[in-house]
Amino acid sequence: MQVPDTQTDDKSAPKISFVSLGCPKALVDSERIITKLRAEGYELSREHAGSDLVIVNTCGFLDSAKAESLDAIGKALNENGKVIVTGCMGAEPENITAAHPGVFAITGPQQYESVLDAVHRAAPPQHNPFLDLVPPEGIKLTPRHYAYLKISEGCNNRCTFCIIPKLRGDLVSRSAADVLREAEKLVKAGVKELLVISQDTSAYGVDLKYAASSWKNANGETREVRAKFVDLADALGDLGVWVRMHYVYPYPHVDDVIPLMADRKILPYLDMPLQHAAPDVLKRMKRPAAQEKSLARIRRWREMCPDITLRSTFIVGFPGETDADFEQLLEWLDEAALDRVGCFKYEPVRGAPANDLGADIVPDEVKEERWHRFMQAQQKISARRLKRKVGTRQQVIIDEAGPTVAKGRSMADAPEIDGNVYVASRRPLRVGEIATVKIERADAYDLHGTAVGY
Repeated sequence: MQVPDTQTDDKSAPKISFVSLGCPKALVDSERIITKLRAEGYELSREHAGSDLVIVNTCGFLDSAKAESLDAIGKALNENGKVIVTGCMGAEPENITAAHPGVFAITGPQQYESVLDAVHRAAPPQHNPFLDLVPPEGIKLTPRHYAYLKISEGCNNRCTFCIIPKLRGDLVSRSAADVLREAEKLVKAGVKELLVISQDTSAYGVDLKYAASSWKNANGETREVRAKFVDLADALGDLGVWVRMHYVYPYPHVDDVIPLMADRKILPYLDMPLQHAAPDVLKRMKRPAAQEKSLARIRRWREMCPDITLRSTFIVGFPGETDADFEQLLEWLDEAALDRVGCFKYEPVRGAPANDLGADIVPDEVKEERWHRFMQAQQKISARRLKRKVGTRQQVIIDEAGPTVAKGRSMADAPEIDGNVYVASRRPLRVGEIATVKIERADAYDLHGTAVGY
């Protein structure tokens, strides 16, 4: 993501071009760095050329992501020459310097102060910090009406395909009060949808032993809120905006959150990265190998909240995945009937334990064939589930305005990863507006309808 221009009254303020790559968690890191830079009076520019320096926030999870990061660094060096690299790839600086020895500085993920120190050396600020340059909620790279809310850093899991704990460390949760204060500032600034993210949202607070902290809400009322998934969800639901939960593994205690969804305190939506369904594959991945329990839990959730939307991601072609394993995955997918699904072809990550399992490598052409079969199967499931919404009325938040047709998302759709709702309206709808829409048509991934309430 290229960061938009900002302007200050001080035309001599240093200009920084910023490139943010990777997942929403990395985007939040970029927002925090940019907020600090703007507080010190730095301007942001869309162009590398003419800027005093370039910051590239990298992704280092997959080799393809590393290649994209290295390309972005090379482009910045060619167009500017003074480049600071941060983010996940910065945890292994030798890989960056081997390709681009001319970078000015390299820092790892979440090392905000180190980034600022490097910026100060490369382009010293021209004046003292002006806090009024920064709104109370900080600088956000998402549209004004939604924002990512990161509740923890790192991860205690040791999945064999993943190097996130190596890059970002073990789980470190924020206190509930700290999260709620940030959320309240975002809502006060006009955010209407909070997307709760972390590496493992279900595990939130385990490192704090679920300790309670005091939060004073906008009404001046003080309450103790435990650093626990259900308690935080309940408190966020009091803010009066959409609250969407991402990266939630279906541990038993997640059941306690479903009634909040049924009551519409938070959105009836769960993003749970299951990765596979075959026990042998899950065991090699070091994921809980209990797909029957997952199916039973999904059935129970749908009994408690019939219109809950379930999203997940899966990997095909993991080392040792047999034809039987893949067929078992397809059978599980058909029985689970998830609403939204993403699928990735396994890609070896340097330093990941999966490389040393000694299992048979799945050929690329087999991965490709399995990926296509998986997506075709899920497309039918998705189309079938969306068709059930034709004739219903849905609340839709508008992402893009249009003279006669706007594009938005229902409660069942997260930005950028799920489908859209195309809304015809007798008057132009505004970005961030929530409209009541009668659904008239569905295709494989999207809905189409007419606004009937504003």
